[in-house]
Amino acid sequence: MPEERPHTLIAFDFGLRRIGIAAADTLTRTPAPRPAVRVLDDGPDWEQIGREIGGLQPHVLIVGIPYNEDGSTSSLAAAARSFGAALESRFDLKVQYVDERYSSLEASARLADSRRRGERGRRVRREHIDSAAAAIILERWLAGEGRTFER
Repeated sequence: MPEERPHTLIAFDFGLRRIGIAAADTLTRTPAPRPAVRVLDDGPDWEQIGREIGGLQPHVLIVGIPYNEDGSTSSLAAAARSFGAALESRFDLKVQYVDERYSSLEASARLADSRRRGERGRRVRREHIDSAAAAIILERWLAGEGRTFER
């Protein structure tokens, strides 16, 4: 049976001020945070997002959808889906969605823990948390949440 080529994946943690980004490939399956993207007055910094996508050449984009604790969609869910639709349209790439519930809390705890252990010397900033949350979203997708990609 021939081995499948590894595919690059990019995940986004959508927010109204910043959008966290993380990337991985299907071979190593280890998400790495990338620099977060600012949301400008007229929307996401599409130029910066385009540079990330152009540089990494992903096969699939994954967007975290925020849900409330009870499983209902949050007020931000429609905006996150709209962002995903815009990604798909602008970059002609398949977009898949993953429940991102608690990803920012988990990311914050992981970063604080790595700082306590001395693995991280600098202060944890909001944009670090956003991109670490995107890495968690990507971990969830790699663990089977979301659909497999076709394309």
